[in-house]
Amino acid sequence: MKSISDTARLLTRNIKNSPMAVSCSRRDFFPDKQAILSAFTFFKDALFLYTISPRLSSKEGELNDFNKRLAKNLNVLRREIKHHLCFSGQETKAEAAGKKAQLLVKRFEEELPRLQDLAISDIQAAYTGDPAAKNYYEIMLCYPGLLAITLQRMAHFLYKNNLQLIARIITEHAHSLTGIDIHPGAKIGKSFFIDHGTGVVIGETTEIGDNVKIYQGVTLGAKSFPKDENGFAKKGLKRHPTVGDNVTIYAGAAILGPVRIAPGTVVAANTWITEDIL
Repeated sequence: MKSISDTARLLTRNIKNSPMAVSCSRRDFFPDKQAILSAFTFFKDALFLYTISPRLSSKEGELNDFNKRLAKNLNVLRREIKHHLCFSGQETKAEAAGKKAQLLVKRFEEELPRLQDLAISDIQAAYTGDPAAKNYYEIMLCYPGLLAITLQRMAHFLYKNNLQLIARIITEHAHSLTGIDIHPGAKIGKSFFIDHGTGVVIGETTEIGDNVKIYQGVTLGAKSFPKDENGFAKKGLKRHPTVGDNVTIYAGAAILGPVRIAPGTVVAANTWITEDIL
């Protein structure tokens, strides 16, 4: 019978001999998934403030507490971006990675007010579009679509800055919480509302205009995956739909491939679309 140490040795050897093996020089920079998720849970709540500190005794106390927590979580993000840069090989020296991480975190901090404006527009779109919504706070605290969209918008900033691994950690966390799968590469306009949400899939190269509403089970996906000479799916191609402003897509619709959906279109439930609607 094997001992625990034998099992541990076997598990260690197997992973070191696999394609997932990480070199010693990179191992110290392996991403801290829980730290990333904790920080972005805070950033998501920071856009709404009340969900962070609803009952502090004074405005001054609230602001001081908010400042400290914002600084703490931005520092966590700085560290994880530095690790990402080193782990991915984008930077070979920790000092250079640290300086670049500091610049990226500053850009993210400056992006937060714009992300807040977008989140507010998404809340307003949900309130306008859902007769079951009694008030804005119900949407803020309860709606899975808002959670998924807000996290995706933050992850999209990281994705655009070549921090795809951290971005994907964030959106897959949102996916696990809500059943809504939005790739961090997707470009989404303001006032976006996902009603109900379960089973929604939005692919990497999807582009969505302003004032778009979609229902549960909608797929904005790829129709096929062209292969390279080695038989692997080609990267970086436009594979997903472009949806114009003021479009409504009802439950179960599948829009596949780099097709265009004209502004103002209403897509019926359970339809299968692989050609432009112009």
